Amino acid sequence: MSDRKRKIVIAITGASGSIYAKLLLDTLASIENIEVGVLLSDNAKTVWKTELENEYFKNYQFTFYDKTDFNAPFASGSAKYDTMVVIPCSMGTLGRIANGTSNDLLTRAADVILKERRKLILVARETPYSLIHLNNMKTVTEAGGIICPATPSFYSLPKTIEEVAKTVVDRVLDLMNLENESYRWGY
Repeated sequence: MSDRKRKIVIAITGASGSIYAKLLLDTLASIENIEVGVLLSDNAKTVWKTELENEYFKNYQFTFYDKTDFNAPFASGSAKYDTMVVIPCSMGTLGRIANGTSNDLLTRAADVILKERRKLILVARETPYSLIHLNNMKTVTEAGGIICPATPSFYSLPKTIEEVAKTVVDRVLDLMNLENESYRWGY
């Protein structure tokens, strides 16, 4: 890869699991040579405040975009964003992405990432899944997206809720091809 900055879009929906988004943003804030654009839905802000009991999302030094800002660079493939992560990804958002319904910046950006054959990672956060959810996941996967359920692992013997959630974020970072010091099975 050249010296060009990696361009990454992080979208945060109103699904439960704000801790995943926070831990990912914390990690990305410490990585050099990346450009991060963030989409944070109104529902995501409410869920973040409820689950994490803070508004820390306001403290990140990333560029934040409104859901109706179709002038955002990643609304077009010509901006060459490499990766998009929707974390957590609600089933409504997943369904709109699967069906090509680009009715806001998040779904437009996902559509762009897929059409440009770049990396789209959806951290699905729901349980149980309905057949509609599973079919939407299948559709996104067939279109080139990656479904990464927010399913933690326990090999590393996590002791705190943050350590449990970090097992999911570590998988996301690996899928993003970013250097990541984390527990590795067999090492």
